[in-house]
Amino acid sequence: MEQQEKTPRRREVSIGDILRKLRKGKKYFFITLPLAFILTCVVILPVPRYYQCVVKLAPESSTPNVGGLGSLASTMGLNIGNMPTQDAIIPKMYPDMMSSTDFQVSLFPVKVAKKDGSLSTTYYKYLKDHQRHAWWQNAFHWLLHKLAGDDEGGGKANAEWNVNPFNMTKDQSDVAKAIGGKIRCVVDKRTNVIAISVTDQDPLVCAMIADTARSRLQQFIIDYRTKKARIDLEHVTRLAADAKRQYLVAQEKYAAFCDANEDLVLESFKLKRDELENEMQLKFNNYQLQTNQMEMAKAKLQERTPAFTVIQNASVPTKPAGPKRMFTVLAVLLITFFVTAIYVIRKKTDSPNKSADESGAQSADSEQSQADDNDSEKTEA
Repeated sequence: MEQQEKTPRRREVSIGDILRKLRKGKKYFFITLPLAFILTCVVILPVPRYYQCVVKLAPESSTPNVGGLGSLASTMGLNIGNMPTQDAIIPKMYPDMMSSTDFQVSLFPVKVAKKDGSLSTTYYKYLKDHQRHAWWQNAFHWLLHKLAGDDEGGGKANAEWNVNPFNMTKDQSDVAKAIGGKIRCVVDKRTNVIAISVTDQDPLVCAMIADTARSRLQQFIIDYRTKKARIDLEHVTRLAADAKRQYLVAQEKYAAFCDANEDLVLESFKLKRDELENEMQLKFNNYQLQTNQMEMAKAKLQERTPAFTVIQNASVPTKPAGPKRMFTVLAVLLITFFVTAIYVIRKKTDSPNKSADESGAQSADSEQSQADDNDSEKTEA
């Protein structure tokens, strides 16, 4: 019996009971929902709008030609593009390259202008001095600045030009981090299509930086893939220039000797003339060989230079990408409604249980007192 009394009773709650409890606790909704609406508006409305520009391009593949094997694999839906290539930097490493400090610092001196024409400056000064923030963000930054103390700001007049990526100032490091948060690079693993997205508060600045990031990435890939060919071309060009100089010197010696000994028919003259002529011919042959090597190096450089297909060019966005103010307000109101409803239902459900427990305890006390009275009467009798 005691075990049965200790076992809690399960109560069945119907939808009608829940609706009645919510109706009785509507005063809680009249308090929480307006309060959540006001707080959300105070937090989300001051946040400045931002725009997003996406650029897509496909680089030339550096995978070796596999001939019919590649065609056969493509017909079967297979991709053999993961075969070893001659490049150490594959497309999957481009996001890491764009998130590097060197790439971020290279964007400091880029000229940008706002769409309304009110500002034209460098990207470094734009991010450092002309960014809008919400009031609570400014308060948070002010508090951090006070707690951190007066650190070295490094606010030089030409800080964007005098940047040492190895040892940057605090302002330069903050701007570099801001650039890293605004520029993203994603590479499709299946198609190797590079998508560069730039987020900014001004639509024109957003498009300008997206186009600049695309061109910088293209130039980086071109410089990397053609580095060896360019070094070879410079070396062969120097050799060709030196060979030409030596040939001209030998030609002048031969011509000067012939002019000075024009009327002589001695064998010694003929031997010297033939020697100079042979030397001149050797210099000419060397010059011709180096010239051919230089032309081959130029052709190799052109072959190694990758071609890019721009799938989507930079375009000034017309609509902001965020923040989603209406969606945020509705989401907060919905969460507040459910939390308040759960609180009201649990509050209304626990109150009867508490009263029942209290009444049960009172009845048990009365029964215990009555039993004590009966025992005392029996003792007296």
